Amino acid sequence: MLTPEKQSVRGKIESNASLAEYNSWRVGGPAGLLYIPADIDDISLFMQQLPEETPLLWLGLGSNILIRDGGVEGAVLVTQGALSGIMQLDSGYIRSEVGVSCAQIARYTARLGLHGLEFMAGIPGTVGGALFMNAGCYGGETWPHVYQVETIDRQGQKHIRPVSDYQVSYRHVLGPPNEWFTAAHFKLQPGNKTDALNTIRELLEKRNAAQPTGLPNCGSTFRNPLNHSAGRLIDACGLKGFRIGGAYVSEKHANFLINDGSATAADIEALIQSIANTVEQQHGVRLYPEVCIIGKPAAR
Repeated sequence: MLTPEKQSVRGKIESNASLAEYNSWRVGGPAGLLYIPADIDDISLFMQQLPEETPLLWLGLGSNILIRDGGVEGAVLVTQGALSGIMQLDSGYIRSEVGVSCAQIARYTARLGLHGLEFMAGIPGTVGGALFMNAGCYGGETWPHVYQVETIDRQGQKHIRPVSDYQVSYRHVLGPPNEWFTAAHFKLQPGNKTDALNTIRELLEKRNAAQPTGLPNCGSTFRNPLNHSAGRLIDACGLKGFRIGGAYVSEKHANFLINDGSATAADIEALIQSIANTVEQQHGVRLYPEVCIIGKPAAR
């Protein structure tokens, strides 16, 4: 594996670094190797030198992931604070690197008078995460506005791919294996700047009224089952406020699980399992996590 002393890579490399500060639940063990790239060319060099057998995880704002307390083997590449370029290519066309926050691209495009990505102001993640899972809220989803993406493969080779190379569905995107998104090109509709900014303001007011902002959580924990709302099912089971260890169900929105500051990843995972079991027992509907659960449990 690469070491922190590897001089040819310009980004930050650190061994056994805690991942708790790199995810919105603020839990989780260490990464075998933590890498924060300088730019896309730096990533290419890193990929070329990373042994093929070393597992690799890409992480943005960590807002849709639960990292277990034993940490993650192999390398973790963090785009948070890196890959933050965003620019207008042509009238209605925007290129954004994957480290750009969803809130930032929503406001950037609105100020240009472009419509389509206002909903992204309500997504607590990055463009990369939004691409990976076709993130959406308030009636909008990411991929209908994408016309091509830039990727990099395990050998450090860069690619530009059309949307047709991907199978996109609700919170799921399937594309060429062993490739990671580095940038997205969006095609948006011209409109009125004031209207776009007002839409963002209204969406954020709606989110703040209904969701527990400002507390360690990952956003919606469970996918909405067909013809059901996960939050309403959990609420109907009387689970608001229910806790395991330092993790509890938000009183404001039942599909949000909160870390009170003392939770472990094991507390959160046990709470997820308990909620899913209770909803299935009481309503006959199985809830499945929207969040990705990764890593190893803590050693006993």
